[in-house]
Amino acid sequence: MGLRINDDIPNLEVTTDQGVLKLHDWIGDSWAILFSHPKDFTPVCTTEFGAVAQLADEWEKRGTKVMGISVDGVEDHKKWKGDIEKTSGAKAGFPIIADEDLTVAKAFDMLPAEYVLPDGRTPADSATVRVVFIIGPDKKLKLSMTYPMTIGRNFAEVLRALDALQTSARENVATPANWTLGQDVIVPVAVSDADAIKKYGKIDTVLPYLRKAKLPG
Repeated sequence: MGLRINDDIPNLEVTTDQGVLKLHDWIGDSWAILFSHPKDFTPVCTTEFGAVAQLADEWEKRGTKVMGISVDGVEDHKKWKGDIEKTSGAKAGFPIIADEDLTVAKAFDMLPAEYVLPDGRTPADSATVRVVFIIGPDKKLKLSMTYPMTIGRNFAEVLRALDALQTSARENVATPANWTLGQDVIVPVAVSDADAIKKYGKIDTVLPYLRKAKLPG
């Protein structure tokens, strides 16, 4: 069975283009995002990794580390980063796991346990290795998104989801559809009207079970 929301992620020792790292030690007290792809030197993933590189300042503002995952080797990762930086105009300063033996892919349930890579493989052989995982400082999985091989991931949405997760964890609230920073949040059902008004100043009761409020500050 694969990882579910609030499961602890496995504390694997991984080889990256920046050395050997233990996942829990690397995360430390930060939030973290792991994002994977089926093969280096592929068109869609080159644009995706470029998008991640361009968002370096945004990840840092949110106390979030990012790490790529590929089933190719370290030397390929280092060479590929040249293409990523050339096309994106941004430094790809994040590590990329060289998951050649599929340890990470299988532990995170991106590929079947018995799966092996064929000689002369194509990206289609590891197409399911296209997932985004957002992990909290408690080392628990908070969110995952899986994409088909042909569809580039929207990292603006990953950033929005990260904002929502961090706000929910910090403020004990929920967020409505399409929520972005600064917009009203949803007051938890377990909080009384009196307590909500005390905390937020006022609330907007849309439905008895749907109450919105603006976060202080």
